[in-house]
Amino acid sequence: MVSGKGEGGDRREAPVVGEEEPRTRATTDPAHGGRWTSLRAGGREWLWHREEPRRAGVRPGDAFADAGGLEECLPTIRGLPDHGDVWSRAWRRSAGEESVATADFRLSRRLAPGPDPRVLVAHYRLTAAPGYSFLWAAHALLDLSADARIVLPAGAPLRLYPDGGDRWLPGEWPTVQGHRVDRLGPDDGTAVGAVVEVPDVVVRDGPHALRLRVEAEGQPVSVALWRNLGGFPEEAPYRSVGVEPMLGRVFDLAAAGAHESARVPESGEVRWRLTVEAAADEP
Repeated sequence: MVSGKGEGGDRREAPVVGEEEPRTRATTDPAHGGRWTSLRAGGREWLWHREEPRRAGVRPGDAFADAGGLEECLPTIRGLPDHGDVWSRAWRRSAGEESVATADFRLSRRLAPGPDPRVLVAHYRLTAAPGYSFLWAAHALLDLSADARIVLPAGAPLRLYPDGGDRWLPGEWPTVQGHRVDRLGPDDGTAVGAVVEVPDVVVRDGPHALRLRVEAEGQPVSVALWRNLGGFPEEAPYRSVGVEPMLGRVFDLAAAGAHESARVPESGEVRWRLTVEAAADEP
């Protein structure tokens, strides 16, 4: 199911998939940036959370307030506005659709059951002036053990961001210049980001597995990773792991080159979908 706070703070619910396990379901909070506050798939909760007193009172243009869950990042991830311009705005909910508007675009999202009870599909639509460029990421912070691993095709093109800027190192999954990023392990004081040019990813954690896939006709798609094992922020580091299907191939829209960001065509509309699935066991 998907649920959310409607205007005025009322708690409203709309069925998306059934309640029984192993059905996949999500809870969202339209009043606070459209944030996904719960994602249950395969009999477990996948989203990680932390106490962040600033999150409830953020305004557009504020620095990111990391409370975990899954945040919608658009039109950028890094850069300005920090983590984009929709996570800090109230969304509206009507007839099963959630939406938010800025001076430049309107973004709508609808969660619906997939062809299998283990599948949930988020359908997105962005309307803006033709030629408008943007990045989007489903900034999902996952509650994973030290034994969890991220499964992507070996040799997939990878950009490793070893710091908080736009500098990146080229490589191939899962290792680049000595950094192996597919396995987590215990806290080691590091924090790196990566963008891998693939449309889907599987996260395995003990007996559980989650598959995320993004599809967008005519647009560049990738999977971004945030592997923070107690290395960020410098003054009070904590552990957080992000697995983020995205449109685009870089973290900062201002640093995007040709074909590295999504672009609105002459129709004035871009559609894409995110599929979330409780993945099958390994053979």
